[in-house]
Amino acid sequence: MFGKFGENKTTGMESTILKKKKSTAQKTIDIIVGNQVLKGARPPMLDEEFFELCRNNPDARIEQDQYGNINVMSPVSYNSGNFEAEILGDLIIWNRKTKLGKTFSPSTLFVLPDGQKRMPDAAWISNEKHNKLPPEEREQFAAIVPDFVIEVRNPSDELEALQRKMTEAWLANGVRLAWLIDPVEKRPGATSPAANPYFSKISTPPSPARTCCPGSS
Repeated sequence: MFGKFGENKTTGMESTILKKKKSTAQKTIDIIVGNQVLKGARPPMLDEEFFELCRNNPDARIEQDQYGNINVMSPVSYNSGNFEAEILGDLIIWNRKTKLGKTFSPSTLFVLPDGQKRMPDAAWISNEKHNKLPPEEREQFAAIVPDFVIEVRNPSDELEALQRKMTEAWLANGVRLAWLIDPVEKRPGATSPAANPYFSKISTPPSPARTCCPGSS
């Protein structure tokens, strides 16, 4: 059955992260497009420049890390797309039954406390947190941290880079539970606590009964 959230060790980190934000700034940033990296491509983008880039390219999935580097994500493979759809479908079905929160698609951009702009493959936010977000912000790229995120590895993704994203982007900014689904490396599924909460790498699509979702037992 669906698992409950653990306590979040990152509670209260937001203020510390924001204090450190300026120290992570770089004089130039890299632009990553798939597996191609343009080193020192340009000066860092202001937030509004980044948002304009996203608005001008609505079909692209564009992220920005804590250093200001821009990552234009590649389209996913057939298998990875199937995993994404199945996972999001499981999450939607569970949430419709429990009515505990809101679910979000891979196209949703979240603005995190340390300045990162990230797009998980699936996300969930509790009703309590959702209700605190002003209605006008819901029409924008919202500055809100999901409670639960799922990332699915594509064959072009480096596993270590995805693991860093789970810890340095999601967990470090206050996500309560994060799952990394890896259909690429065919080996037995494992749950490896990296923090409390944790992220996990598994190799087969989870059923609704196995999908790690918040709030119910």
